[in-house]
Amino acid sequence: MEFSRRDTLGLGLGAAVLTMLPLRVAAAAEDRIAEFTGGAEMADTGLTLTAPEIAENGNTVPIEVDAPGAIAIMVLATGNPTPGVATFGFGPLAASQSASTRIRLAGTQDVVAIAKMADGSFAKASATVKVTIGGCGG
Repeated sequence: MEFSRRDTLGLGLGAAVLTMLPLRVAAAAEDRIAEFTGGAEMADTGLTLTAPEIAENGNTVPIEVDAPGAIAIMVLATGNPTPGVATFGFGPLAASQSASTRIRLAGTQDVVAIAKMADGSFAKASATVKVTIGGCGG
């Protein structure tokens, strides 16, 4: 198979675009966080994120968030093409400010949760989830 100069340039451009894709995804997650918090500082306490260290199947990864006193909790998967996973809102009559769900992860990545507290402050928690291929643990 012979490649013309045009084919070679096209392949090179495609490779360059693919190498820049993870940077755009990370930027999208940062944009979502800035939009949710308005650029405010985030504390490392007040929010608990429970996620498995190793997930054999990236299609159904169980997570749980708990933030007493929160009015909203946003969950992001920073390595997914669309990082926003869910936003949970809690009203004044909510019995607890916690939620659990199953999320889809494209691969090994960080899961980030940010809680907006009733006093206007923000809390952040993150966990790295390793997604195995075929459930073999490798």
